Amino acid sequence: MELTPGSSHTSAKHSHIEAHFESGETVRDIVIGLSDGLTVPFALAAGLSGAIASSRIVVLAGLAEIAAGSIAMGLGGYLAARGDAEHYASERLREEREIIEKTHDEEEEIYEIFQQYDVPRASAAPVIDALKQNPAAWVDFMMRFELGLEEPRPNRALSSALTIAGSYIAGGLIPLLPYMVVDNNLYALKLSAIVTLAALGIFGALKGRLVGTGWLRSAIQTVLIGGIAATAAYGLARILNDHAG
Repeated sequence: MELTPGSSHTSAKHSHIEAHFESGETVRDIVIGLSDGLTVPFALAAGLSGAIASSRIVVLAGLAEIAAGSIAMGLGGYLAARGDAEHYASERLREEREIIEKTHDEEEEIYEIFQQYDVPRASAAPVIDALKQNPAAWVDFMMRFELGLEEPRPNRALSSALTIAGSYIAGGLIPLLPYMVVDNNLYALKLSAIVTLAALGIFGALKGRLVGTGWLRSAIQTVLIGGIAATAAYGLARILNDHAG
């Protein structure tokens, strides 16, 4: 097959694909679940290590906390996502009424939106005329550019709950692993701190690669924030243990 001049360039233009990361909500849920799962069970196990000699009791207490924490976190994610969906539906109904009852005001709002991008009224007028011919598209435009709201994905609430709960369980098991294989609680505590920080670093690096913020920067940031949170929780647990003792 013979190529005509410029055909290679045309083919390249048509095959151009822009890669954008579109799973921000899922990553956010994983971050919430995994970070809490790593820090809270670690703090509980660490706090119990100095007061209880049996690593078996520490593991059982940790597993109980993981079960309760994953349910609570998952339920929180479900309710938050349901709230977002209900808010979006409510605002959409309001916009649907306003484009009918306050047409002129809605048109002026579109002009104001375009003015933010230095688009003159004369250039924006054809867009408004086109949107008026398609009320559903008009409402979509107002939801996105006036209110900054995106339509939630179907089953977003259930997906969020399962992702957060699963991430919490996965994160919570990591700091407990040393207590499952080592009888000495103080030695297990040291190993738990190491594997927890390592897990935070690996998770931060993966998150940075996914969202494009740089793996090293994200890893350091995650380790610092997670480490501070775990240290604070551990300190509080020890204070409560000492006070109770």
